Amino acid sequence: MKSIQARALAIATLILAASGNAWSQPGQAASAPSGTPGTPGMEANAASPVSARKANRALRRQVYAAIGKHKEISAGNISVTARGSVVTLNGTVTDASQVNQVAEIAKGVPGVTSVINKLTVQKPLGGM
Repeated sequence: MKSIQARALAIATLILAASGNAWSQPGQAASAPSGTPGTPGMEANAASPVSARKANRALRRQVYAAIGKHKEISAGNISVTARGSVVTLNGTVTDASQVNQVAEIAKGVPGVTSVINKLTVQKPLGGM
């Protein structure tokens, strides 16, 4: 069961990466300010909505990758939304201790300043 969920997470990560490439267009990169490559926080505030969406997707992928490194967490039922530097976690985990653990993992990702944790515990079917 864990290998299926791990595969699902890997496939979801690949789909997210592919969709990010599909949305990027050659003409869009030229509209970014050229004087701010070293200031990651300033780009999202001063840049176009397209750049903000790209930054949000990148942050979301980083959070998914960080959660995926913890094999004890079933991440197949967790969704991550990023808006600016705020990450929202939705979905279910199998153990109550994982609710806070996933939030701490997300807080540890560079660029995340705040985490809104809406995770709940779902007992496995047929389990006691």
